[in-house]
Amino acid sequence: MKKERRSKKSRFKFSSVVSLANRKLPVKVAAVVLASSTLVSALLGIFRDRLLNSYYLDTYPTGIDAYTAAFTIPDFMFFILTSGALAVSFIPVFNQRLSSGNKKSAWELSSSLLNLMALLTLGASLLIMIFADPLVKYIVGPGLDESGTILAINMMRVIAINPFLFSISTILSSIQQALGRFVFYALAPAIYNVGILIGITVFTDGINIFGWQVFEGGIMGVALGVVFGAVLQLIVSLVGLFGLGFDYNFKINWKNQGFRSVLKLLPPRSLDQGIDYVNTLVTTNLSSRMGAGALRSYQQAYNLSTMPVNLIGVAISTAFFPKLTEEVGDGKEAKFRQTFRTALSTIIWIAMPISVIAFFGRGYVVSFIKNGGDPLIASVLATLVLTIFAHSIFHIASRGFYAKQDTKTPFLVSIIAVGLTIALCIVFTLLGCGPEGLGWAQSIGAVLEIIILLGSLQKRSDNKLFDHDFWRGIGKMFFATAISGCVAYSMTKFFPLMATDDSLFVTLPKFCLITAASIIAYVLAGYFLNIEQVKPIFERLKKILFKNV
Repeated sequence: MKKERRSKKSRFKFSSVVSLANRKLPVKVAAVVLASSTLVSALLGIFRDRLLNSYYLDTYPTGIDAYTAAFTIPDFMFFILTSGALAVSFIPVFNQRLSSGNKKSAWELSSSLLNLMALLTLGASLLIMIFADPLVKYIVGPGLDESGTILAINMMRVIAINPFLFSISTILSSIQQALGRFVFYALAPAIYNVGILIGITVFTDGINIFGWQVFEGGIMGVALGVVFGAVLQLIVSLVGLFGLGFDYNFKINWKNQGFRSVLKLLPPRSLDQGIDYVNTLVTTNLSSRMGAGALRSYQQAYNLSTMPVNLIGVAISTAFFPKLTEEVGDGKEAKFRQTFRTALSTIIWIAMPISVIAFFGRGYVVSFIKNGGDPLIASVLATLVLTIFAHSIFHIASRGFYAKQDTKTPFLVSIIAVGLTIALCIVFTLLGCGPEGLGWAQSIGAVLEIIILLGSLQKRSDNKLFDHDFWRGIGKMFFATAISGCVAYSMTKFFPLMATDDSLFVTLPKFCLITAASIIAYVLAGYFLNIEQVKPIFERLKKILFKNV
């Protein structure tokens, strides 16, 4: 009896904690939660890459290049079949069903999509395992030597199960996102990185069960950790469904109108994702031909450039997206424009100084993922700075179309932008520009993409989306960013990165000082320029400093 009572109490406590964490959040709170979780995930990612680079980049560049190449095809299949394509196609239709009071149709849609995607990605995973050999030799790693090629093939076969695991967790997370539940959705990426860290620190030493060695270890342990992280992420996504009333049915209901609507919306966005990732396949192919370590160096610089994009563009856009879809569904066009402008100006306001700080502080940033820094990674990161700004804007610009259930326009724009980017990658490689040339190609293509997307949105709204006040506010932000850039440059001269700065405890304080001074200058400039986004900061400061006066 006592054991039964204890088990009931523990179940009650668990359900209470999950229910409390799984409450519906306001947009601003959701944005903070997503940004915070993205920051935690980014920090774990930095620690992960620091360990990997410390172990392998200098001592075993062939192995780390093979590991990087092995990721490419499984990631490509996940991006083209699921990833963000599913969320932006599924959420508007799912919300329509819920707002009309048709819960049964909403859950039928969810179950059908889950079952279909599980079957598709399972098939894709099996195909990757079978054809790993030619995929590595001819597509992602033609420049790898013989040992690197064999290692990449074996790793790819291990990681191949990830599209299947990720597709399930993505659908479950999309349901939570659509219902305004962001806590477990936000936790999942961080948990994934924890799994990889376990692979680096534990599985690389081998796995022994009762004295019997079931796994020898080595860099293959990292690939095993990747799969372990995907399993942990799936478990967190399952926990996040608790209390949402998800009515799962083990069948595909082809007659469900919502399911059919999603299937119509999905191909353009999936192809959009796929085309974007073709760009990654091309850069992986080209960088594998630039010598040992070049593939990893380019990929590390690109990963560093995407961290602030995820923290700013993805987090804020994801938080605003359900509200945008609701306003479109309710026919509130004026409110939609206002919400979109708020989201876009907020992203621009944050992305501008971050991009400038990333440029001037790139040496310090690289030292976080490789002890003592790396000149090649820092040089490539400098060419990718514009992508931080452009890709952050891209996420809200594309969601402006997705909220209106238009996935074709972003797809067509991506074809133009990616086509130009790939052409520039090939040209710059032939000119001998190295990994830096690949970075410049990405920046040019990213800027072109957001110009076309925002121009199309403005035209679609009869030139009412961006008014004179909006552009005046953006102009003020540019001026404040210029001031912040001057401060950042000056601070790097006062606190230069020395050859002896081979410890995180030395480089981190310097980078924090440079960042703090630059941000303070930016905020103060924004205050005197009367930038709208700065007002809440000073109002909050006044309340804290003068609350007793």
